[in-house]
Amino acid sequence: MAQVPATPKMKRRALRLAAALSPSLAERLSPALSEQAALALRAARHGQTRPRAEEVLFLLPLVGPEHVGDWQAVTERLAQTLRSFRRQSGAWRAVICCQQRPPLPRALAEDERISWLPFDDPTPGNDKWRKLAALCNHLGRVCKAPAYVMSFDADDLLRDGAVTEMLARQAPGYLVEQGYVMDHATGDVALAGKPTVALPLRKPFWKLCGSCMALHHDPARPQSATFLREMTQHEHRMFPYLAALSGQAPVPLQRPSVLYVLNHGENFGARRGRVGFKTRFVQRFRLEDPAELAQVAEEFPAP
Repeated sequence: MAQVPATPKMKRRALRLAAALSPSLAERLSPALSEQAALALRAARHGQTRPRAEEVLFLLPLVGPEHVGDWQAVTERLAQTLRSFRRQSGAWRAVICCQQRPPLPRALAEDERISWLPFDDPTPGNDKWRKLAALCNHLGRVCKAPAYVMSFDADDLLRDGAVTEMLARQAPGYLVEQGYVMDHATGDVALAGKPTVALPLRKPFWKLCGSCMALHHDPARPQSATFLREMTQHEHRMFPYLAALSGQAPVPLQRPSVLYVLNHGENFGARRGRVGFKTRFVQRFRLEDPAELAQVAEEFPAP
């Protein structure tokens, strides 16, 4: 299963406008499967009160050992990601999907909030999206109460306090508009965010990294899991549009909430030849203020 292509921007605008005016009109515009799922969830939620989310559920598609050169390094970075979850004060759980149960330090291996979903699909090629589909199909077994669901790359780090913020605000969903990008090879760190007059070429974090959106999931509505599965088959740049089309436009998290580490040797993007422009982004927008760099180091586990 390959990544599903993005819908052209003009068609996205037309579908959002049509959905706001008339669901039947939107359905006549030949929506893709993800857009059909978004419209179905929008219709199911119409006029209904959104139940309170009780936890944040992280879905981690982990690359299998046969696809990497250093499995130990991959699992060590996964452990750092999980430690960033364990530093959270709010309720959370994480499900890791991989061909092999990753070896973890004892404290992580015994943490009941962390589980493993075996993956045995032998189809050749990149399996990240098939793992995401398997994780979303697994929601019915692991998610019995309303929650925020967030797909999360197994080498990114979550900022302290992010889970608490999500559960306190109870928004339809959350978008990581501001976040940090670190070049592991140089140690430089840049702040991604909306362009400004002073920084017209800066990009928001959600355009750079897949660990970028948490969306409300109601297990009482089957349309919700279906939508999450179809949404995650796209590149992350499609996530905010599809969430809005489903009637759940996400709001930005109030602080830079994810740290994305590049050039550590086994990045998913590097295996696709898509890291170069991100390393240039880090150099262009790298932080120079020692106080700001110290705050980043304090609020994220050391990568």
